[in-house]
Amino acid sequence: MQHDTQHEQQHEQHSPGHHADRSGRTDHTGHTGHTGRHPGKAGWAMAAQATLHCLTGCAIGEILGMVIGTALGWGNMETMVLAIVLAFFFGYTLTLRSIRRAGVDFRTALRVALAADTLSIAVMELIDNGMIALWPGAMDATLSDALFWGALALSLAVAFVVTTPVNKWMIGRGKGHAVVHQYHH
Repeated sequence: MQHDTQHEQQHEQHSPGHHADRSGRTDHTGHTGHTGRHPGKAGWAMAAQATLHCLTGCAIGEILGMVIGTALGWGNMETMVLAIVLAFFFGYTLTLRSIRRAGVDFRTALRVALAADTLSIAVMELIDNGMIALWPGAMDATLSDALFWGALALSLAVAFVVTTPVNKWMIGRGKGHAVVHQYHH
């Protein structure tokens, strides 16, 4: 018991604004700029950071899916489905990795990742793949075509711009990456 009290005192000295309860969880009162699970005003910087996190996973999955599908000579639809599946996989994997590093068990981390990333990745994939599907010639471009890489880069950039307000809205309501944030401390 004395060790717990000493640990709490040391933690408070090193982390002003953070208060650990007996379970070891941290209360982020006084920690401005972060919403945690508590709804409130979400900043654009936090929303952009959450969207960039999702964009990273989506981009890895999209590029890998397009490269694999194109290299195997698959049709456009099969390649797009693979790219979307891999985008979700890598998006969730990046979140899982960061939550697991905080010592959270796999099952809980998976639930948090699904809750935090599903809407964000879905919006990003809808915008990204919708643009590529509608862009004349983009679906038939090969890996060696500038059109392939240009359309992919622009579609991911537009997906980032469209998804950031979605993430801001979710974080402001204590959802999305607001849930993940509590595990980063």
